[in-house]
Amino acid sequence: MTLAGHQQQSQHAPELRAAARHLGRRRFLTVTGAAAALAFATNLPTAGVAGAAELDAAKITENPFTLGVASGDPLPTSVVLWTRLAPAPFQADSGLPPQRVVVRWELARDERFRHIVRRGATVAHPEFHHSVHVEVGHLDSDRVFYYRFRVGSWVSETARTRTAPSSRSDVSELTLAVVSCQAYHDGYFTPFGHLAEDDVDVVFHVGDYLYEYAVNSVGGVRNYTDRVLPDIFNRETITLEDYRLRYALYKTDPDLQAVHAAHPFVVTWDDHETENNYADDIPENDVPPEEFLLRRAAAYRSYWENLPLRHPQRPEGADMKLYRRLNWGRLAQFDILDTRQYRTDQANGDGWKTPTPESEAESQTLPGFAQERWLTDGWKRSNALWNVIPQQVVFARRNHATAGNTTLSMDAWDGYPASRRRLLAGAEAAGVENLMVLTGDVHVSYAFDLKRDFADPGSRTVGTEIVATSVTSGQNGAARPANWAGYLAANPHMKHYNGHRGYSTVRLGRELARVDFKTVAAVTTPGAAITTAASFVTEVGDQGLKPV
Repeated sequence: MTLAGHQQQSQHAPELRAAARHLGRRRFLTVTGAAAALAFATNLPTAGVAGAAELDAAKITENPFTLGVASGDPLPTSVVLWTRLAPAPFQADSGLPPQRVVVRWELARDERFRHIVRRGATVAHPEFHHSVHVEVGHLDSDRVFYYRFRVGSWVSETARTRTAPSSRSDVSELTLAVVSCQAYHDGYFTPFGHLAEDDVDVVFHVGDYLYEYAVNSVGGVRNYTDRVLPDIFNRETITLEDYRLRYALYKTDPDLQAVHAAHPFVVTWDDHETENNYADDIPENDVPPEEFLLRRAAAYRSYWENLPLRHPQRPEGADMKLYRRLNWGRLAQFDILDTRQYRTDQANGDGWKTPTPESEAESQTLPGFAQERWLTDGWKRSNALWNVIPQQVVFARRNHATAGNTTLSMDAWDGYPASRRRLLAGAEAAGVENLMVLTGDVHVSYAFDLKRDFADPGSRTVGTEIVATSVTSGQNGAARPANWAGYLAANPHMKHYNGHRGYSTVRLGRELARVDFKTVAAVTTPGAAITTAASFVTEVGDQGLKPV
């Protein structure tokens, strides 16, 4: 961490340290202890606020829907709808008193709401920063719907969502998008504006929805001249208030609002939603675990508050079960992983290192042993044509030859090869023939053939990996980064490498899958056009990426 980072942590951590001292380590390292510590650190109640007074919605004189609306996790008969009330999004209280607010919602078959199929009311509690997560059930499967919210006389924008096909449906096609890594200070969310206009069924966000790093008054490289961001953003996120405000900053972006309004999202986190490269309860920097877990609890709580997740994902203290399974008829099973919360510590001090017995040890696990078993058991029961794993860090081996030595990323699956071997063996044992991994994290796009033995280029191809580039992180990038030729030469299973910003789409069909890598030339200035940098197909029963 930089000197400025140390100073910032020193400035914002005292309340976390006080909470940790208040409880002591043994009591803290339980779910109930973490929840109590979080309440102590943030002055929040621990048992809900059902008794809080109700706010007269007529007293809300400014638009409460400044953060937009969203939907997610489509099931055959259900969708989850989200919004958060924030008349003043850059204030800690979002411009609302600590009172509950009644929010009404409507779901219709048409944009004009002439054919409303469901409507109801829910309560936005101050405990959860006036966010709402409405799980609408008893819907027709494989249908497009439109939804909106009302508070008093205020009406949100109209947004679009959909349900998944029924579990027995022989669906012929699904088009999904993969996105990741949207650092606000690194540029405009132009790719999201284009994705909002793209024809996809669902968007998978595989991590780094926000970054903990400071955003200055001009929005970093956005270099605003028409506004001045408040000083509350010019610091690293540590406390619950910090994280909540950072989500407010991101969610006021019009392109991010547009893509959420256009498509349902399925989300999972990586590291920056909490802190760079953390591993379970082990932070990036040298702070006590109980203090870091308080920070993690704040980060997890604000993540749930600000994204379209269902109630089973609601965190308890410093724990949140984010891995889950979704299906798209008999066409695809999606096993969404969490590779941060349960992993063993990165071997060899993290970074790019030569493998050692520490990194090669069978005890190393990236998803945690319980999640590994959950994934392989799910494959045994799968009847899907495609088995897809949306997750965070590069799964395939990436040889990075320097000075005659092969170095690998200790933070990615290369730092946990035993864990990778166990999963590939589990897929083979379960008879999974069409395996696809969806990845983010690295701010470039890759396409990999997954090999049974990465050391042998001639070994069987057992699946493919699609690595989506960042939305903004890393700023503009380049189509061919400086290491482009060397990387492709060192990794014969790497079929594509591009360093521009954008997103990827995957069209899954009964005979093949088509992958399109879509990029923009710049994100440091708004308005760049979208182009398709490369396209590939992989055939059912004959895995391996072929250029189109």
